[in-house]
Amino acid sequence: MGQYPNYRPYYIPQISGWGPSVAPLPPPPPPLQPAPYVDHQSAKKIKNDVNVHKDTIRLQVDEQSPDCHLVSFTFDALVDGSITIFYFAKEGDNCRFTPVYPEIVPVKVPFQKGLGQKFCQPSGTGVDLGFFDTDDLSKPVEDIYPLVISAESHGPSMSMASSEELENMSPHAQISQAVLQKKDGGIFQVKVIKQILWIDNARYELREIFGISNSDEAAINDMESGKECIICMTEVKNTAVLPCRHMCMCGDCAKELRIQSNKCPVCRQPIEELLEIKVDEEAEDSPTAST
Repeated sequence: MGQYPNYRPYYIPQISGWGPSVAPLPPPPPPLQPAPYVDHQSAKKIKNDVNVHKDTIRLQVDEQSPDCHLVSFTFDALVDGSITIFYFAKEGDNCRFTPVYPEIVPVKVPFQKGLGQKFCQPSGTGVDLGFFDTDDLSKPVEDIYPLVISAESHGPSMSMASSEELENMSPHAQISQAVLQKKDGGIFQVKVIKQILWIDNARYELREIFGISNSDEAAINDMESGKECIICMTEVKNTAVLPCRHMCMCGDCAKELRIQSNKCPVCRQPIEELLEIKVDEEAEDSPTAST
């Protein structure tokens, strides 16, 4: 040892007996925790007496006043009512809207019940959009929308009520809040940002469901391609994932998914709610239903 100061003894590992010390193995990873519980609710069906087809809303030039624009669209109505056009209006209590600029008077036009009706704002009641900045027209500012369309339905109970009772009654209404985007050639295009239902003193905000167009009553009776749950591929899809709004599963698969994963099977976004939408085959036809 004195002649070889760098010498270190070497031990051959033995199968049994004493051998070199071995570092302990790391502890096993903890077991995977189950996905958090996601509430599974049934949708509440709301009957709406009047429905404005938001994809048909247009602005057209007033022939009598070329500097002004008029609002036009297609709508369905099961009862009589009225349509009010607001420019730069803000929502108040009980879903009532007040124009920010008092000099711009809202335009109210009565209508009779009927499906597929064409509405056009009366000539001479339009607004010259050239007085407003393009940025003010293209986005809402502090919940003030450049264009608000309120379609109110007047049911039989309202037609028989006195003037005093009418003041205390709140009619059913569908409200479309939109912005105006200026395109090439100076043409204004309407973009609906939000639609609201005001029914029985309750406010509902409408949200589109992706895939619901393929899951109507015909899908219950006819198993066509694209109607089935994307997981089991046998049952009709009737459950939507929120907030991404993909309706892609049947109720049974949704129940299983919520205890195995918290991701939407379509876009992989986290699931906050599961919304089951059931279609009643015996229900009366209505222009729209909200959940």
